[in-house]
This record gives sequence, C-alpha cells and structure tokens, in this order.
Amino acid sequence: MIILIIIGMSLVTMLPRVLPAFIVEKMQFRPWLNRWLGAIPYAALGALIFPGILSVNPEEPHLGIFGGLVAVVLAFAGLNVVLVVIGAIVTVFILSL
Repeated sequence: MIILIIIGMSLVTMLPRVLPAFIVEKMQFRPWLNRWLGAIPYAALGALIFPGILSVNPEEPHLGIFGGLVAVVLAFAGLNVVLVVIGAIVTVFILSL
C-alpha cells in the first residue's frame, strides 16, 4: 500500500510539471509575449535573491547592497556566474573588515 501511495504522489507531482513543457513547446506565441515570458526567470531570481542581500549583515545592510551592486555590474559585463558570485562575496568580505 505504501508503494502505491508513493507512486501516486510522484505522478501527482510530476504531471503538472511535465505536461506544460510538452504543450508550450509546440505553441507559437507573439514576440511581445515571448519577451515577457523570457523575463520571468530573472524576475523570480531577483525576488529570491533580494531579501538575502538585505540580510547579509542586519546591523549593516549597506554591505549586502554594495555586494549586490557589484554582482549586477559584473553580470552586465558578461562574466561567468561563478565569477559574479565570487566578486560579490569578496566585496562584502572586504567591506566588512
């Protein structure tokens, strides 16, 4: 019985994630909608990261903001994601000394 529950739970979790991928892949959208859909990952990532930037050091929230700004500049410069993260970490570390 437990095996059937696990299989059922996995199907219920997997189907809503897999089916839209197959359906959306075959659909054609207008260019403005494609641009809007393309921005969703960046918006979601920003919403997840921004609270962490403000809570790096609760006594000195400006450290996280400077680290975030350095990360934005490095990302716009076209650096690899690893280098962007390392740059932000080094910035916060140096400023907190």
